[in-house]
Amino acid sequence: MLNAYKGLPKSIYIFFVVQVINRFGDFVVPFLTLYLTKKLGLSFETAGAIVMVTSLLSIPGSLLGGKLADQLGRKKVYIAAQTAAGIFLIPCAILKSPSVIVLCILAATFFNGAVRPAVNSLIADILPPYQRQLGYSLNYLGINVGVALGPIVAGFLFNHALPLLFVGDAITSFIAVSLVVIHVTEVNPFALEIAVTKEEKEESGNLLEVLLRRPMIMLLLLIYSIYCGVYIQHRFSLPIMLDHKFLAQGPEQFGWLMSVNAFTVILLTMGVTHFTKRFKPLTNMAVAGFLYAIGFGMIGRINSFFMFIISTILWTLGEILMATNFGVFIANHSPRNFRARFSALSNLNKAAGGAIGTSLMGLYIGSRGINEVWNLVFWVACTSAVLMLLLSIYSNRKRLADN
Repeated sequence: MLNAYKGLPKSIYIFFVVQVINRFGDFVVPFLTLYLTKKLGLSFETAGAIVMVTSLLSIPGSLLGGKLADQLGRKKVYIAAQTAAGIFLIPCAILKSPSVIVLCILAATFFNGAVRPAVNSLIADILPPYQRQLGYSLNYLGINVGVALGPIVAGFLFNHALPLLFVGDAITSFIAVSLVVIHVTEVNPFALEIAVTKEEKEESGNLLEVLLRRPMIMLLLLIYSIYCGVYIQHRFSLPIMLDHKFLAQGPEQFGWLMSVNAFTVILLTMGVTHFTKRFKPLTNMAVAGFLYAIGFGMIGRINSFFMFIISTILWTLGEILMATNFGVFIANHSPRNFRARFSALSNLNKAAGGAIGTSLMGLYIGSRGINEVWNLVFWVACTSAVLMLLLSIYSNRKRLADN
């Protein structure tokens, strides 16, 4: 399977290893909802509000990281932000005050927000357009190799050695930073002697002015926000549902489902990419929305853990389609002097969609119960998928008209 990734620059392989290590140690975020409700004793409404704030804090972090990455360099911003995120998790393993722990988690989330546009733009800088799908695919694969094993360890630590949940997350962040410091070389995208597409040529003006010249990107980002509000339920509503269904075994069952998610990505990404490359990215993303609708919508009607595995596989197929189409589409339609900021906008919409999704679902669970959530998720996912399909049709007609 990995033979498909031959011929990429060394730095891309280093980022693969970095993502494996970093995501293996991403212990805190997947278990944040359960930590707030079961360990700190907060209500579902309060937990939903805190998770919403963590999503919102990643927005200014991402925007600041994107701007600094465009101006100061992608590598420098990555090193500073990833290190800071790790440092703020260490006090959570020592302190007992819930308010201080929550503040430290919020600070770590802010700096993690600055990491993503730096990484995404650095990968785009290193690779020419024809290799970016492979590069982003390998990066995505590295994320899921780490996630395949990390949640199992995190589920055990959550129940038996809670302080190590935070310490392990921090240590893996520091190891990842060390690899980037030693092995990844900063790339100046303006010094590369490669052909630049019309969409990637430098533009003048501020971010809003540049974005307004790309209405397709604006519409895509809007629908993407809705998708993210649906997808975030695998971290918010799903662990609550498992705790409701399986009681004390809920956290470990959630860890196993996250590993099913990761192994599905590892085993099927290449096949899904090969099969769907004949279709337009927007069409693939519309299919992803319908897979979200089926995968998440069925949760309210199932009881066995086996059916939860089937559900996870279905919505993971939607995740694969989004991961292998969305990021490359954005990178290939971003001016290179705004590349990190366009990536930050994607993260902004992801965070906004996640924040709204967790906040509203927290309120919905409090008033209607966890079982009723999944009908609402189904209809929201279906609606957003139809919108994506309409955008795909509009894009095809516009392209034919322009030609």
